[in-house]
Amino acid sequence: DPNEDTEWNDILRQFGILPPKENPKDEIEEMVLRLQNEAEKPYERMNLKELEEAEDDFDEADREAIEKYRQQRLQEWKCLQKRQKYGELREICGEQYVKEVTNAPEDVWVIIHLYRSSIPMCSLVNKHLSLLARKFPEVKFLKAVVNSCIQNYHDSCLPTLLVYKTGEIKGRFIGITQCGGIYLKVEELEWKLAEVGAIETDLEENPKKGIVNMILPVQNIPACEAINTKSSDVMKPHIM
Repeated sequence: DPNEDTEWNDILRQFGILPPKENPKDEIEEMVLRLQNEAEKPYERMNLKELEEAEDDFDEADREAIEKYRQQRLQEWKCLQKRQKYGELREICGEQYVKEVTNAPEDVWVIIHLYRSSIPMCSLVNKHLSLLARKFPEVKFLKAVVNSCIQNYHDSCLPTLLVYKTGEIKGRFIGITQCGGIYLKVEELEWKLAEVGAIETDLEENPKKGIVNMILPVQNIPACEAINTKSSDVMKPHIM
């Protein structure tokens, strides 16, 4: 018997006359794998819809465990929906400022861009904010034509980015220089917003580190402080 464990067979295997003896699988390893397969319940691989459709196929012993598992999956789904409830740069007008910005939920960061479409830098910022809104769907990204919120706001103060949390301004970037310059990259804007705490970036360092900004500083113009809303229903943003 070539599979018999004898001294003669061992000699024949050394000379290649008999093939190497096959080692049987470790019984303990087989038992562990079997127990793991038995421990994994089929409902643990199902989503909420599949659980509902297959509920009648499980025995009574699994019903309580299935219900607990369903509640766990439901809670996970709710958390995911909460994190992904925004995901786009949305346009608002002055009359919506209080509702959308100052009265936003306390756990939500709000980033609003006051802009004028005739200013190229404003268009660039809107483009970058659209990308960041998709990357950080738990943050509310908004834009508003400045005239709808503030009268007589000077163009030299645009773009204006305001960062809110719990109804208060936590960060502000006013004018081309503070917003990053005319060659602003989306990563640089992401870093700026992360510095004030509005987003949790995966960038490891400032993308603009060591780069000298060649844009001349924008003069502080009193018009930036002359903030008069068009509607008495709108809480004016105290920018300066």
